[in-house]
Amino acid sequence: MKLIECPRDAMQGLTEFIPTATKISYLNALLRVGFDTLDFGSFVSPKAIPQLRDTAEVLAGLDLSQTRTKLLAIVANLRGAETAAAFPEIQYIGFPLSVSETFQLRNTNKTIPEALSELNAMQELCQKSGKTLVTYLSMGFGNPYGDPWSPETVAEFTQTLADMDVRVVALSDTIGASNPDTIEPLFRQLIPAFPRIEFGAHLHTTPTTWREKVHAAYSAGCRRFDGALGGIGGCPMAADQLTGNMPTENLVAYFSEVGEETGLDPKGLTQAWQAAGSVFHF
Repeated sequence: MKLIECPRDAMQGLTEFIPTATKISYLNALLRVGFDTLDFGSFVSPKAIPQLRDTAEVLAGLDLSQTRTKLLAIVANLRGAETAAAFPEIQYIGFPLSVSETFQLRNTNKTIPEALSELNAMQELCQKSGKTLVTYLSMGFGNPYGDPWSPETVAEFTQTLADMDVRVVALSDTIGASNPDTIEPLFRQLIPAFPRIEFGAHLHTTPTTWREKVHAAYSAGCRRFDGALGGIGGCPMAADQLTGNMPTENLVAYFSEVGEETGLDPKGLTQAWQAAGSVFHF
């Protein structure tokens, strides 16, 4: 079981700038919890996401001496990937590829064919630099634009990624529109069809839907889940203002109930929760 903590996703939409020292302190607390991966920052235009303009400075302040947690940075283009790849501390480079043409244009100012071409260049870069590319299939469970979506469409995208030898694919419920009837069949179809790919679930939920979504993905064989303490962040385009990131504390509770070992340190998790409360004011 791999839990990926996503403070980058939690912080990026906040308009009030979080001081660099505060970010460093919070991320260092998260590094002591035992998460498999920390989605800690991004190398994108500071005009697009001003909150994360200090990612390089934050990285320089992280204490990686006592952690097994790996670092993931999100990028929007090859230039960002080249910047991320230059840091030996970063193991994973993440790129959002949308199943929806409309969202791909809005999110990265590229068509899907353009994004796939750039993704291929990123994969070559990652292979040369010893990094692992993580592809997030945004709008992986449907979209609000009327763009084509079906399990077969997602499978076709995944086949394209498999042909590039992409090894980690996270299905992203960008607007929180998924439900068990879409989640479970999709994972059940993809996991056996692409045995070389590790599939993850990046689910956006409400306080009343999180459990059924986690259960659907877990029952279908998914063993990689993204979350954010407090459920902070998510997609501002979601129809319901209660829709946010999957609360990590809920993931921990669910996997404890089903007897799944997460490897997290309870004391470290408590301390990180307290730190999150001071950063995000909950």
